[in-house]
Amino acid sequence: MKSTAERCLQMTGLFEAEALVRLMLMRWDHPFANDPDFASNLLEDASQILRESIQGERVLDGVSPEDVNLIAAIWCAEHRVVDPGRDDPDTLGAREAWLKAVRRAMPSCFCDPDDLV
Repeated sequence: MKSTAERCLQMTGLFEAEALVRLMLMRWDHPFANDPDFASNLLEDASQILRESIQGERVLDGVSPEDVNLIAAIWCAEHRVVDPGRDDPDTLGAREAWLKAVRRAMPSCFCDPDDLV
């Protein structure tokens, strides 16, 4: 049976994954929500996160590599590139607020699935 990370990686090529990224960016007011190139790159980066997870790399505290899901991978991809040294303070604050909002709204995506039973 395929792991969650493997099943989610298969989904990244679907239109639905693109729609999910765009909806997440818009719903939680990401400062680049209206940039289609940013959304596309974020999905590509999330795909890389899932590949790393499939190879056994721990990308998120509290979640085993095989249990990383697409939403967590999208969050991780953004978390990796947010840079206080590169982003201006307003953009940095908005990106950090987006990261917090996603985790607060979807906490079950960021924990061990066995903890949900």
